[in-house]
Amino acid sequence: MPARPVAPPAGGLGWANLGMDIVSVNRVRRLLTQYGEKFFERMLTPGELDDCRTAGGLDILSLCGRIAAKEAAFKTLRVRGRFLPWTDIVVRRSEGGWPLVELRGPAAGMAQESGISEITVSISHDVDYAVAVAAPIIAPTPPSATTPYVTSS
Repeated sequence: MPARPVAPPAGGLGWANLGMDIVSVNRVRRLLTQYGEKFFERMLTPGELDDCRTAGGLDILSLCGRIAAKEAAFKTLRVRGRFLPWTDIVVRRSEGGWPLVELRGPAAGMAQESGISEITVSISHDVDYAVAVAAPIIAPTPPSATTPYVTSS
């Protein structure tokens, strides 16, 4: 008996793979204390780190939210055997304050392979945790010669 697929293939009416992630503030605080800001430069772009800064340094909740958003966005791609391209999934703050996702390089290629044109994300955080939910926006597919058309008589 063949193995059952984890998720349906990309595309089709109503198709969407949501991604969700939760990040422990204590764990990120411990990493920041132990390794410093340099550790997070492997995960976040300079612009993302700037978005997380306050007058007192890096805002730990903003940092956790960005990490959760990247993980959630990656989960929408439903790819196997690939590592998260941390700096190719960019989560920036819009002028209105909500998060925007930009896909670059390998992440953009994975999205294209999955039929995804964009990813939207929502981030929330509290004292101990940051969470993010991401939803793919499916690229419209042009009708082909093999696409059946419904006509009314």
